[in-house]
Amino acid sequence: MKEKRWIIREDYDIETVRNLAASLNVDPIIATLLVERGVTTFEEARRFFRPGLDQIHDPFLMKGMKQAIERINEAIRKQERIMVYGDYDVDGTSAVALVYSYFKELDNNIDFYIPDREREGYGISYQGIDYARETGVRLIIALDCGIKAMDQVDYAAGFGIDFIIGDHHLPDEVVPKAVAVLDPKQSDCPYPYKELSGCGIGFKIVEAHLEQRLGVRLCDLPEQLDASRLQRQEELKLRLLKYLDLVAVSIASDIVPIMGENRVLAYFGLRVLNTKPRAGIEAILKYGHVDRRKTDQADSADKAEKKSGYFEKELTITDLVFLVGPRINAAGRIRSAFDSVRLMLTDDVAIARRLAEDINNYNLERKDLDTSATEEAKRRIDNDPFYRGRQSLVLYDPNWHRGVVGIVASRIVEAYNKPTIVFTMGTDGLITGSARSVKEFDVHEALEKCADLLEHFGGHKCAAGVSLKKENMRDFLDRFERLVQEGMGHEELAPEVEIDAEIGFSNITPKFLRILKQFAPFGPDNNVPVFVTRELVDTGSARIVGTNHLKLSAIPISERTAPYPAIAFQMSYCYDRIHRGDRFDLCYQLEENYWRGRTEIQLNVKDIKFCD
Repeated sequence: MKEKRWIIREDYDIETVRNLAASLNVDPIIATLLVERGVTTFEEARRFFRPGLDQIHDPFLMKGMKQAIERINEAIRKQERIMVYGDYDVDGTSAVALVYSYFKELDNNIDFYIPDREREGYGISYQGIDYARETGVRLIIALDCGIKAMDQVDYAAGFGIDFIIGDHHLPDEVVPKAVAVLDPKQSDCPYPYKELSGCGIGFKIVEAHLEQRLGVRLCDLPEQLDASRLQRQEELKLRLLKYLDLVAVSIASDIVPIMGENRVLAYFGLRVLNTKPRAGIEAILKYGHVDRRKTDQADSADKAEKKSGYFEKELTITDLVFLVGPRINAAGRIRSAFDSVRLMLTDDVAIARRLAEDINNYNLERKDLDTSATEEAKRRIDNDPFYRGRQSLVLYDPNWHRGVVGIVASRIVEAYNKPTIVFTMGTDGLITGSARSVKEFDVHEALEKCADLLEHFGGHKCAAGVSLKKENMRDFLDRFERLVQEGMGHEELAPEVEIDAEIGFSNITPKFLRILKQFAPFGPDNNVPVFVTRELVDTGSARIVGTNHLKLSAIPISERTAPYPAIAFQMSYCYDRIHRGDRFDLCYQLEENYWRGRTEIQLNVKDIKFCD
């Protein structure tokens, strides 16, 4: 197993840390964590620790928003049929559920559409436009897709169908000729925040429309409003809050940064999920063994867990990533993403439970498919001489399910730490696949340099979708490998662990832990802090749990502090040395371990290095 590189962050100014620690009266380590996240002043820290809906940006700053709202209002006024169109993943389906449910309250003459992954592929399809034409649609609101659909938008225009495109993927220099293109990543878009999810773009459409209806904006300062407008601003906040659970699910599942506006949206979305989740999310959570039932006594909670196998917990972004996102995604991967939208739309508990059961079954099927494909892919990489010495991994099998190639690519990157593309047979005789990358390499930029060999591609730095003709595969393999070598060098890079700070166990005080919790919600650009503590030994409790996990109790040699329990997943290979008392350095995250009504702080180990 290749040893991981430990990279201790030093991308901050010491004087800025000292000043911030003094102004906030916090441990310098806390101040360091804040500065690493771009928080350098008292006011920025206040906004970071106290998110408010007044911190999100005016939706009308987004290029095209005024035109989009005018066209939607025109459609409603003229009773034109509207269709909300979205991608089949979590981000797309949650965006469709959000925008459709809002406008459904205003106008019954509305429909939604999700393309079939197998028959239609990613993005706006001609089949979807044909369906719109056949059902009398005059306006399509496309979400989480469409930024490169020049031909499809022109095709729809031939039938008198207008498009509003709400996307967050990287645009080309030329964008489709839609009524409005909403994408903050357009070079001339003045919207201050560029990292919204597709569902986040849908939320901004709803926010803009509701602000116009109520005649007040979230960004209006209270001191500038009279009593009537203050009341309407509070109504605006309440009416928008009910959609933020969907935005939080999309933010978590689409792996967008959780700083700035996304952090505010995720914060309030989690609050909704933890207090009054919609019926569909509630139903899905039970398949992750999370029950939102409230109990007054720890003992009664303990008994309920033992009896039912469920546990009550505060939902986090991580829970959405692992418990909710994969299940919602599975419908579009295995069967039909229409089921995911219906799940998020329904208020009927019985219907939600039936849909959740179906979707959970799809997820079980998806697990079998991606496990078998991943195992086969690893066998090829390990046994085929073709892959030896290559810096990129490009695999193709016509029998792999299209719905799991992205997951397989992610697993290959985790195992080999190389930019990876996994292909299978797609529609219209094209080979289609998903690319995943390591942080040192921009896979989208590389695909742009291969554009002449490709039929379609789109995505961002770390992940992309791509399709090409079979006869272009060999040339693509060679060029992509060359680009990876040019971008990363010829030497294989060891996986790395980025460490926020070196601390001793004496730094882990109740105040430190209390403030650390307030850094949540965690995610990209605001990951759970990673610490390193040196010169530790085990107290003698080390044991292997499960198949290959290591449980231990770590205590410093040079500090008089209590030991901390630690869990090291997939690290049973360290057991012998730890058991015999060898000293080690530990790289870890601090977490609360909830078990049978009790909570304790434990170390979630990311890596172990022995001192001799």
